[in-house]
Amino acid sequence: MLGLSVDRLRGDMNRLLALLFHQGVLDEQFLQLQQLQDESSPNFVSEVVNIYFHESEKLLRNLRALLYVLVDREFSEYKKMGIHLNQLMGSSSSIGAKRVRNVCVAFRSASDQNNRAGCIRSLELLEYEYCYLKNKLHELFQIEQQRSLAAAVRYPVLQQRPNHHT
Repeated sequence: MLGLSVDRLRGDMNRLLALLFHQGVLDEQFLQLQQLQDESSPNFVSEVVNIYFHESEKLLRNLRALLYVLVDREFSEYKKMGIHLNQLMGSSSSIGAKRVRNVCVAFRSASDQNNRAGCIRSLELLEYEYCYLKNKLHELFQIEQQRSLAAAVRYPVLQQRPNHHT
């Protein structure tokens, strides 16, 4: 019975991963990250991804703040935006967050053209893709945690008491 639960959870994980790859949310870099995880570091992927989310939250806040104060001719603000976008593109690439990275590329293009309206649209799309990625990876890690717990559960063997009836 317990094996079925572990197999079901493994299947749920595989289906969710397949969906994320099919949708272009993740790419092969995520699989390479998973290959670095082993018994000595069973939470490696979730730890790396949590660092990514922590750092990305700061970058998104900075991008929002820059766009809020941006006037069309403030080239230095666009330059700062480009720096934040490069960081977000790099870290997104490193964990295999393909759609987030692709939106960063488009955002960077709008920023390079000093296109405030394009930057605003790109930021909205970036926040949407980022939240979708975060929710789906959170779901994936919850299933992985449940699978690990289910696999680790060991039921004690019940010992039969000797029958002392004579």
